[in-house]
Amino acid sequence: MKFSIIGCQHPHISIFIKEMLDLGYKCVGIYESENRTLVKTIAEKYNLKMVDDIDLLLDESVEVVGCASINKDKINIIEMCEQYKKHIMIDKPAVTNRKDFERLKAVAERGKMQIGMLLTERFRPSIYTVKKQIDDGRLGDIVSISMRKPHQLNPAKRPPWHFSKEQSGGIIIDLFVHDIDLLRWLSGDEINTISCHAAKNILPEYPSFYDAAGMQIVMNDGVISQLYADWHTPDKSWTWGDCRLYVVGTKGVAEIRLEGDPFISDTDLVLRVSDDEVLTKVPTIQPPVTITEDFLQRIRGEYGFIGHQDLLVATEATIKADEQANKVNRT
Repeated sequence: MKFSIIGCQHPHISIFIKEMLDLGYKCVGIYESENRTLVKTIAEKYNLKMVDDIDLLLDESVEVVGCASINKDKINIIEMCEQYKKHIMIDKPAVTNRKDFERLKAVAERGKMQIGMLLTERFRPSIYTVKKQIDDGRLGDIVSISMRKPHQLNPAKRPPWHFSKEQSGGIIIDLFVHDIDLLRWLSGDEINTISCHAAKNILPEYPSFYDAAGMQIVMNDGVISQLYADWHTPDKSWTWGDCRLYVVGTKGVAEIRLEGDPFISDTDLVLRVSDDEVLTKVPTIQPPVTITEDFLQRIRGEYGFIGHQDLLVATEATIKADEQANKVNRT
């Protein structure tokens, strides 16, 4: 199998590139018309050929395309891949608005190709371990699931499109798709109601850029979830974001420190406490496949952890939350 990369605006695409190369597949080239610094860095790191002609990356020998273009442009590349009969793996988010979501949904429903999205959180050993704890009943019936996802902004290093809601989708669509996918997966249930708030505290020169947001979600069976994200991790932080995930059950509580703890560990931690067991560090379990292997299984017609329905439901939920969000501008 040969693959290509069309659009390289975010280093997340390196996950797909590395995993494909590790599996023995060949990359025919990488294309990016604007972010030349990033594409050059990635091309040199993985010994990829930089290409200026997209047609070369849609050659009949290419079966899969990877894409991390500007968010608003991804749907155009998805539809182009459908036209050329290529499967595609994209960085999140897939689309930035309701109209383009309907285009994405139409491609998925036509079923001519597989669309993957780098919803990598399901494939982190710490989160996979907590999923197994839930499924095995170690935490009892789930009461609530909370996620805290701060991010480091470094505005001087961000391209201008990052601060445009039209081009990036904004904080709700861009960042919460991971968490909503995890919420559905961990709870095994669907969303009943969402309420959402977003705040703008900085950068008045970018009117549509909001830097903090929170959601409260109730699932059909009554599990309550609080999701929070921001762009306020300090420059001197030991990590890009001290992200946490909490699962409260009737028999116990689990916490994931996704970026570890500088005083304890430099890798992610899973902690559990219950009525019968003191606070314990839980050994993590490696998922049976990587996100790329899971995607390739779908291409072969086999079972995958993440399918089109997961991608569509999580994406539409972020769009719905964004549409109804109470937005507060403090600048």
